[in-house]
Amino acid sequence: MDNECKLCLIKSFEKILAEKSAGKNKNELSGRIRDYVNGINSELITPEAAREINRMLTEKLNIYDLHKEEKLISNNIALNHYSRFRELVLTSESPFNTALRLSIAGNIMDYAACPEFFVNSEQYFDKIINEVLTAEFAIDNSKELEEEIHNSKTLLFLGDNAGEIVLDKLLLETIGHPNVFYAVRDKPVINDVTAEDAYYTGINTLAKIISNGYDAPSTIIEKASAEFLAVYNDADLIISKGQGNFEGLASNTREDLFFLLIVKCDVIARLLGVKKGDYMVKKNIR
Repeated sequence: MDNECKLCLIKSFEKILAEKSAGKNKNELSGRIRDYVNGINSELITPEAAREINRMLTEKLNIYDLHKEEKLISNNIALNHYSRFRELVLTSESPFNTALRLSIAGNIMDYAACPEFFVNSEQYFDKIINEVLTAEFAIDNSKELEEEIHNSKTLLFLGDNAGEIVLDKLLLETIGHPNVFYAVRDKPVINDVTAEDAYYTGINTLAKIISNGYDAPSTIIEKASAEFLAVYNDADLIISKGQGNFEGLASNTREDLFFLLIVKCDVIARLLGVKKGDYMVKKNIR
């Protein structure tokens, strides 16, 4: 793991700790987080480390879902905008392209990487939506994605964050694919999507909800459940949302895999040869 990632982990989870713990164990837990992160070997990926720290905090603070309130707020913010975004899609020259861009814009709803969004969500949402609708993507394989959607028999969509999933719902509605599976985290971790969020936002009306069987903020095939792997292996198209899922699948060799995300850190930007803040629809290359 890159040292930049270690510093980011410490900063993110100490922020959570400051908000969720007012007790005397605050300093102790901060020390435990730092000791754990400093002892991480270079081969462990960031989402796995985030999982371990999240589990540590939920156990020590006795809070099953650290971001239950924030996730509900995120879902409601996006749902309140849904009709407006749907109108944008329906009246656009290319509904698929508009829905795809809005889905990527939803990736800004990330409590860990983009906490500034939640300070003034209405203004920030409008800013990012207007930007993403006209931006030139750093990597843009959207035409290939649209073609493969039409040709696919089974589509597996890997969800990322609460709130963001409402924009995924709009994309799935626009696609209108008859056989979609929507994958969520097995248990709450940071503000990532769980089955509860998927049903709350109505994604279950457009896709079959399936847990990936693991509680990292990512999709890690080696740790996934047998049920998830059966769908994963049967799918002939996989859409992966967000940087967390990308980190878990970055070494994957499947060519029917597409990544949709906003690049949120310099480490991933360097890996992809783009800039932090860039938008991308990237087809995986063996």
